[in-house]
Amino acid sequence: MAAEVTKYCTNNSNDVSDNMKEVWDWTCGQFDDADKMSSPLQGATMKFLAEHFKAKRILEIGCYTGYSALAWYESTVSTKAEIITLELDPKMIAASRRTFDKYGLNDRVKLIEGPAQESIKKLTGTFDIIFVDANKDGYEGYVKSILDRNLLAPSGFIMCDNIFARGMTISTDANPFLPEKVRSYWMECGKALNRFNTFCKNDPRIDTILLPVYDGLTLIKWRPSKFLKLTE
Repeated sequence: MAAEVTKYCTNNSNDVSDNMKEVWDWTCGQFDDADKMSSPLQGATMKFLAEHFKAKRILEIGCYTGYSALAWYESTVSTKAEIITLELDPKMIAASRRTFDKYGLNDRVKLIEGPAQESIKKLTGTFDIIFVDANKDGYEGYVKSILDRNLLAPSGFIMCDNIFARGMTISTDANPFLPEKVRSYWMECGKALNRFNTFCKNDPRIDTILLPVYDGLTLIKWRPSKFLKLTE
């Protein structure tokens, strides 16, 4: 049923570009774990949000093959947004650079190599959109550092992907169809993401909402009271 719902939604939403389709198809043919890539519907959602909010600076933690960076790039032509993407895995760095070179993204997309937590410490300024889609045991640390360093713009938002961890965040019995070879991996992800969800719920600085879309999507923004206090 879920697959049919996704197909229906995709068919009745804005389509992604031919370039994004090419990257999607290439990734699926090259990598066994291509299911980690954002779906076409999610790519369309990213473009919708970036266009609507007229984003001028975007940060993504986890680049994979550059599919999401391409979505951000295409949706911010009018604002000429700066896009910074962080990646650790040499294999994915090479794949991302292939995407950036082939589709001419290097004028506005900057790829920073290395551990994300260390890269975040070197960032300055604020970002309108921050997309977190990396190692799940790092989510809490990444978001906490972003908040502590005030890297999120006053009217910006953070979007965290794969919060359900293929259902394992909710219950280890939630997905009987999950292949055994990846079950232990996603179970550990589920534990980490449960801790992350508790962190988001209890941090007084932010408002958060967890949406039952894709593989679970959390949206985070500053709580208005944070800025009211600054103006009092």
